[in-house]
This record gives sequence, C-alpha cells and structure tokens, in this order.
Amino acid sequence: MYGTPTVVNDVMTRTVVALRTGAAFKEIVRTMREWRVSALPVLDGGGRVVGVVSEADLLPKEEYREGDPGRYGQRHPADLRKADGVTAQELMTAPAVTVAPDATLAQAARAMARSGVKRLPVVDDEGALKGIVGRSDLLTVFLRDDEDIAEDVGREVVTRLFGTRTAPVRVEVHDGVVTLTGRVQDTVLVPLAILLARSVPGVVDVRCALTGFSESRG
Repeated sequence: MYGTPTVVNDVMTRTVVALRTGAAFKEIVRTMREWRVSALPVLDGGGRVVGVVSEADLLPKEEYREGDPGRYGQRHPADLRKADGVTAQELMTAPAVTVAPDATLAQAARAMARSGVKRLPVVDDEGALKGIVGRSDLLTVFLRDDEDIAEDVGREVVTRLFGTRTAPVRVEVHDGVVTLTGRVQDTVLVPLAILLARSVPGVVDVRCALTGFSESRG
C-alpha cells in the first residue's frame, strides 16, 4: 500500500550466485554463462561484498591477447592490470556500488544511473549480501493494477488533502496515468496533490483538472 513505500527488499532477487575473491578466470566465465548474467558480486571470507566482476572486466584479457598491451597507446591502468588478472580479486571493480534493503526504488535507480550499472548487490549494515536488484526489478512497480493505484490516490492523497466534505474529486487511472478532476475548497493544495500522486507506486504520470469553487461559478 501507499502508506508503506515500495523498497528494494520488496522487489529484489534473493537467490544470488556470487564469487569468492579467489575464483579463477574460467570459473567466472563459466558461472556467468551458466546463470545467464553479465556481472557477479565478489565476497570476502566473511561473506561481505567487496567488489563486482562483470563482462567488461574480463574483456581486456581478449583485447590485449596479441602482443604487448603498451602498443595500443594510452590506456587506463586498470584495463592493463585486468588484462593480466586471473582471479576475481584481480579482475573485479571495487569498491562495489551497493544498496540497502530499505532503500527506496528511486534511490536505487539514482545509484544505478550515477554508476552506470544495470544491477546492484543488496547488502545489510555489515556488508553481507542479501540479494540483488536490477533495472527490470525496479520497473515491476509499474505492473500494478490501475484500480489499486486509483484506490491509493483517492485514500492517501485526495481524502487526506481535501477531506470528504468538499465536492467529490474524481480519480481515474488508465495505464498508470492518473487524472484528477473536480472542485476543491483550497486550490493552494493542488500542486501538492499532484506531487503526492506522482509518488504513489506505479503512477506513470498525473494530469490535473482540479478547480476551485469560485472558478466553477465564474
């Protein structure tokens, strides 16, 4: 329900394959292929996430297969080191960009955008792996039924802001797009209503046609 915002813990994948720091190059490739993933979290001896190894971390091995890597001109030192890497610890990108289970979906999305990754390991306060959340997981909230969204907007936004004593405000939802129509006593609250409606899980957009009583008479 809207009163309890959707968080990462609600949508994350709990069954996650991970690597130990000593995992060998071929084991990493084999695991990625078997699980059909492009990146894997790397754990230390205590089960804490210390990095992530991705296909991009493995590609320098092939890129510099022929000849001296130095002949390719100026390259990032990390790429050159990874070309010689043979274990997850040598190949991984560290520190890992992670997210907490109680982070909101918006916070997780911002972390992905800033770091340019497609998925984030989910860790607890001690850094232990609890799951993984990907872009597709963050989008599942938009699969909510229009009826459920309309119910949340009506109860948590319209009723709380405008009460039940004013003329009815009609809430319609089609494909996640909320439309608010009707008359309200205090139009100063209309921008807040739009803002709150946008924050309801599953809302794609908000279209507002709310007017005040004086406007309707004019």
